[in-house]
This record gives sequence, C-alpha cells and structure tokens, in this order.
Amino acid sequence: MPDHPENLPLENENTPDAGGPPGIFHQELQHSQVSARVPELVGKGVFSTGVIVMNGPHDFVIDFLMSLVPPNRVAARVVLPPTVVPLFINALTENLNKFTQNFGPLPKLPAPPPGGTAPPISDLYDKLKLPDEMLSGVYANTVMVVHNPAEFCFDFITSFFPRSAVACRVFLSAPHVPQFLDSLTRAHEQYRRKFGGQNQG
Repeated sequence: MPDHPENLPLENENTPDAGGPPGIFHQELQHSQVSARVPELVGKGVFSTGVIVMNGPHDFVIDFLMSLVPPNRVAARVVLPPTVVPLFINALTENLNKFTQNFGPLPKLPAPPPGGTAPPISDLYDKLKLPDEMLSGVYANTVMVVHNPAEFCFDFITSFFPRSAVACRVFLSAPHVPQFLDSLTRAHEQYRRKFGGQNQG
C-alpha cells in the first residue's frame, strides 16, 4: 500500500486524564511530517460527475455524484470539520491557478437554462441512489489536491495518531472543478454568516 507525505498533528506527551479511570490518557497534538497510508481499495478511487455541498453547525457534507448513466447515485460521501473547509478552498484555488498556468483556461460547461431554479434538496435525493453503507459517509480532517491536464484528484485523509490514512479518493473532471469550488466557497460563506460566531473560541 503506497504512502504520500502529509502534515499530521503529533506530539508525544501522554497525560493521565484528571479524575478519569486508570489507563485513560489525553494527548495534545502538534504538526509534524508523516506519511498517509493509501489502503488498496481506497486507492482505486471513484469517479464523479457532480457534487452537492451541504453544511450544518458542526460539519460539511460533500456528496460526489455519478450521473453519467442511470441510476444516478452518490459515489462517495465525505464529512469535513468546518476548520478544514477554508484550507480545502485555498488548496483547490491554488491548484486551479496552477492548472490554467500550465494547461490554459478550463473549458466551460454549458450554462443552465435562463430563469431556471434549483429543485429542493429533497427532490434531488429522491432521484439519487444512496446505499445504506454510505449514509454516514467517511470523516476526513485533511485534504490533498493534485491534478493532471484532464482530472483533479482529491485525497480525503484521516490524520490520527499513530498513522494517517486516505479515507476516500475522488476523481473529478477538470471542467467541473470551478463549479465545485464555487459551491464550496458559497457554502463556507453561508456557514460563517450563520454559525461562525457561535463556533469560535
């Protein structure tokens, strides 16, 4: 199983939890260079043709869709803590800038019909296949973004001691990435307006 380098919070300082049962410890984490393991099944990744971004007060849920052939389905569901989302936005913006520098402007996807309105989220999910084993999604607290001339690859990583690992790998065609970045940015701005104050500190 291959690895790739990643930043992982890490500090070797175990302290007994005051008032807790014997053998219970807590650990304060700091950044250190480690590598993220890529499990064999996860390493194959999934391909996505669209994205839905949702958020609540405590997390962001990103559903990567596969709607090329019926039935339309959720190919991967990833849950991110709010603190990771602005870092993800920055990494995605940086990758898009590098893409245009190296390969030129991205081809634009067809615009939606004028005057159309987005359907309610419940209507969308009535038409999507979402397997029971995917309902809870996978949690990630780090994201690595890479690209080639045709695709972007997102490695969603769980950075836990003693070893970080890729929990989900998703491939998205390059023309879809600006729309994904726009949705993610708007969702984060909405989150900051609604929940930012109560989740700080």
